[in-house]
Amino acid sequence: MADGETGEEWFDIVDPEDNVLRGAPRSEVHGGKHLHRATHIWVFNSAGELLIHRRTAEKEEEPLRWTSSASGHVSAGEDYLPAAERELWEELGLKGELSRMHKVFAGPDVGYEHTVLFGCQSDEPPTPDPREILEYRYMGMSELTEWIESAPGDFTHPFRAFIRWYQQSQ
Repeated sequence: MADGETGEEWFDIVDPEDNVLRGAPRSEVHGGKHLHRATHIWVFNSAGELLIHRRTAEKEEEPLRWTSSASGHVSAGEDYLPAAERELWEELGLKGELSRMHKVFAGPDVGYEHTVLFGCQSDEPPTPDPREILEYRYMGMSELTEWIESAPGDFTHPFRAFIRWYQQSQ
């Protein structure tokens, strides 16, 4: 949701248990390091490879780092699944049947965001939004894990948290 006057996005400020406290503009939420909500989506192709993308240099947080197939904030009044569907479409031009995979609770190591990870399978070619995505590639999980272990700074904090969970869950 955006403010009609400023065009600024609005997010729900939430408590440590992810209960909504109130809505606030993006600048206030990020500036005050308030807890809020985000979503990540992992798109796997039929070969089991994960689509990852590199964020553009213009991104406010963690520019030029690799991350999930798609990701973004949950708008004020929105729930996680609709936000994930919206982000998948806006960033990659893809639609898919999303399934909830995991949730990471907010803290300074993950940008003060309660984040839900969704997954889907698709062999449709993505149409990346050039304002969000510098480049993308599909990678097998073992190759991706080796890269993250050798160069963790190449990846966003939330993505690394989801990869750690994925490794432990296998």
